[in-house]
Amino acid sequence: MTDLLETLIENREMVQPNHANMLEVAHGGNVMKWMDEVGAMSAMRFSGETCVTARVDRMDFERPIPVGDTAYITAYVYDAGTSSVKVRLVTEREDLRTREREKTTESYFVYVAIDDENRPTTVPELTVDSEEGEQLRRAALEGEADGNSDKS
Repeated sequence: MTDLLETLIENREMVQPNHANMLEVAHGGNVMKWMDEVGAMSAMRFSGETCVTARVDRMDFERPIPVGDTAYITAYVYDAGTSSVKVRLVTEREDLRTREREKTTESYFVYVAIDDENRPTTVPELTVDSEEGEQLRRAALEGEADGNSDKS
């Protein structure tokens, strides 16, 4: 069993001009790529296996990340099935000079653990052994539910 807090990964990407669109802010495709990479790291830390992206439930872009700021990405596993791993991802715009942060993007990814033959393999049970972990799990489940209720 792996505890939720052991799956927590935080990473930064500096937004450079080559990452930007014509508005001089991070291109959404780059943000999604960075989130996918950090999410996969979290899923692999949890499962102890190689993990591949199976689904992106939604991608909510709330505000841009200007060139020169960093994309501060947080990922953690909040649920798991037999071979699937659900990861919540939150990206914030961070000004390194002022340390100011502001949420820009949120998403929920599902990864599948695979074995050496690229076939789905089992993952351990997720445990939550702290109040901080329980708060993170609750936030993810509520966010996931809110996003699914918008679908018709």
